[in-house]
Amino acid sequence: MNVAIIPARGGSKRIPRKNIKAFCGKPMIAWSIEAALASGCFDRVLVSTDDQEIADVAQQAGAEVPFLRPAALSDDYTGTVPVIRHAVEFLENRHQPVALACCIYATAPFVQAADLRAGLEKIQEPGTQYAFSVTSFPFPVQRALRISEQGGVEMLYPEHLNARSQDLEEAWHDAGQFYWGQASAWLNGEAIFAPHSRPVILPRHRVQDVDTPEDWERAEWLFKAMVSANAGAV
Repeated sequence: MNVAIIPARGGSKRIPRKNIKAFCGKPMIAWSIEAALASGCFDRVLVSTDDQEIADVAQQAGAEVPFLRPAALSDDYTGTVPVIRHAVEFLENRHQPVALACCIYATAPFVQAADLRAGLEKIQEPGTQYAFSVTSFPFPVQRALRISEQGGVEMLYPEHLNARSQDLEEAWHDAGQFYWGQASAWLNGEAIFAPHSRPVILPRHRVQDVDTPEDWERAEWLFKAMVSANAGAV
């Protein structure tokens, strides 16, 4: 089966309880759950959490919470791969084999069902282990600056001092929304940022990390603008 797995631990510090904090009228995690359900890609939509309140909110939004994640996988240093591996192992140990597992972050209100479907198409390409969302940097990374210990400014890549922006290679970064993966790739701890992965390209206006209160405020501005623009188009 294909499963969506939404990690949502309870110990967020910079934005307390951010996974269930109200975002544009719904608990933040509800946006990810609803996109997963609407996509039609998944046999099951699960939330992996160590927190009973998050579990209750997730179930109210339509997700399953078949277990509470152990504390050893719920600290500030636990990566995404071990959390998804734990969920896949939980299912497979109960004779519920997984073909594809898609990690969808709980704080990804911009994730859309169509993007998840595009990811499903990508992961089915021969030799592909993962397919995940990316977007482009708004400025050439080769023209980046650093501030020295003395307070001065210098180029991070001085060899590009006189290069024209249009002559520099476009650079991309993880959009932090979703990661389709072969079950075997999650179980074996295969690297996500590797040649065996495929990108699902998103426009920059639908990408926003939500790690700080400033991020949260900006995300709400962007989300409301997007909803307003879509309503105007209709």
